[in-house]
Amino acid sequence: MEDLLDRLSVREVVENWAVWRDAADWERFATVWAPHGRMMATWFQGSAEEFIEASRAGFDRGVRILHFLGGSQIDVVGTRAVAQTKMTISQRGSVHGVECDVVCTGRFYDLFERVQGRWAIVHRQPIYESDRLDPVDPAASLTLDGSLLAAFPAGYRHLAYLQTQLGYEVKRDMPGLTGPEVRALYARGASWLEIDDANPAASGSAPGTEPARELR
Repeated sequence: MEDLLDRLSVREVVENWAVWRDAADWERFATVWAPHGRMMATWFQGSAEEFIEASRAGFDRGVRILHFLGGSQIDVVGTRAVAQTKMTISQRGSVHGVECDVVCTGRFYDLFERVQGRWAIVHRQPIYESDRLDPVDPAASLTLDGSLLAAFPAGYRHLAYLQTQLGYEVKRDMPGLTGPEVRALYARGASWLEIDDANPAASGSAPGTEPARELR
């Protein structure tokens, strides 16, 4: 029963992340993160505090990046957990003067820690599996730059293309459905659960600190 309650609590945090961020509820959004929390995304990599500031600034400029969640698989070991949650990322913006929608399908891969009695996100890394781009007006004509599109990984190349058009610098080695990046992510998740949180000296730092630095 305790394990079930932990997994339900982790899932609640995953859901709160999506609802509060998309609703621009920044005060409550800040509560889903551990004190040393970090976020990785195509357009941003850094601390939770910096991510909140960047998200708020983008929202105020009219940037809309929305999230829809599917099922979760959650492993809990002591005060640590790893959660994988199916999701879609939707973003609308102008591409070569044409208003377009991008939908990207993937998973949130989250490292969690129980901090002062609550579960919180230490590190969030999306896995980008596939995406597509469509003009909002189906009658609109749009031609993409093939060389720019091919410069990004297949799992998020259309999302990256749109974000590049909006002025973002997009990270080009994010994990996809297969490949060395996602294998390394799985290995890091396994290591996160293997560390003995009852013996901080085993990792040379307080629980939850060193693995977060490794994942930056």
